Amino acid sequence: MTFTARQLNRATLDRQLLLTREPVDVLSAVERVVAIQAQEPASPYIALWNRIAGFDPADLDAAFTGGLVRKATLMRITLHAVTAADHEVFHHAMLPALRASRLADKRFKGMDITIEQADELLEHLLEFASVPRAKAEIEELLHAHAGDVGEPGVWWALRTYAGLVHAPTGGPWSFGLRPSYLAARTEPRERLQCVAELVRRYLTGFGPATVADVNQFTMLPRGTIREAVEQLELVRHGDHFDVPNRTVPDEDTPAPARLMAMWDSTLLAYADRSRIIPAEYRKVVIGNNGDTLPTLLVDGYVAGVWRPLADGSVEMTAFHALSDDQWTALSVEASAMSKFLGDREPQVYKRYARWWSGLPAHDVRVV
Repeated sequence: MTFTARQLNRATLDRQLLLTREPVDVLSAVERVVAIQAQEPASPYIALWNRIAGFDPADLDAAFTGGLVRKATLMRITLHAVTAADHEVFHHAMLPALRASRLADKRFKGMDITIEQADELLEHLLEFASVPRAKAEIEELLHAHAGDVGEPGVWWALRTYAGLVHAPTGGPWSFGLRPSYLAARTEPRERLQCVAELVRRYLTGFGPATVADVNQFTMLPRGTIREAVEQLELVRHGDHFDVPNRTVPDEDTPAPARLMAMWDSTLLAYADRSRIIPAEYRKVVIGNNGDTLPTLLVDGYVAGVWRPLADGSVEMTAFHALSDDQWTALSVEASAMSKFLGDREPQVYKRYARWWSGLPAHDVRVV
């Protein structure tokens, strides 16, 4: 059995809680969607606002503060919000890739320090970060033990693979622009088992999917992914794998309008981005540096972008013609978004305003 492109689209929306807002708690929602992109502090909040009925951002504040949800460098060497249980597994699955991203880099090789010395520093760092530590404190510690090793500094390498999580620092979205770090020591685990569990968890939240999709989501080698797949009991549909006993919605299942967070994981989780983003819009909403704009979803696909304005309203830019009913649905969402942001940060994402120049704007509306 194979699936149509629209069935795969609807499968993603279904598993990502985007076919309807569901009455679930924050921890259950984060577990179900598997991993939420968290480069921008507001994005996990907006992602869950799109997915949870009656979402209260204070619940995510509490989950971060209590350590039930962790923010850490994981898949694609980027920041994600995941459950503590998933972090335990995902960190071990990703660790060789995280280490290689820094220790094999010419910038590390150009410093006056060996891998062995960096690993010795790691133990000092983890002990020091048993309580939250600011960047300046950590750099002072590392300098005291290693001296000047050259630019960009050993902290640049260690912060990527050390097993640290971001400690909440307050502000409107729990984390500010000056991060604080906390050690999250985990028990040793068999690496391939962890990769297999990461693949299984990925499929629960984003399947059915191909090995290439898992590679795109994680940036793990395809050979390693194939080894992990062989350890799992999966259902195969052509090139696509899935966990057992999961259904795929009909392709005509209605998909509601949504204003998606910047870097929402659904836009980045597949090798074939056309699952969510029409091919002609991919380079419009994803910049050369990886910045992924906050998007409008119409009938399950990216149809434009949105941003808050200085007066608290929301501007929506459509890339193609939309029907009156589609604009009405988007306007309802935009009005609710404006109220949601107004309680915390009315002009979220404003530092990315430069990306709006040159957009293929078919129609622009402000709510």
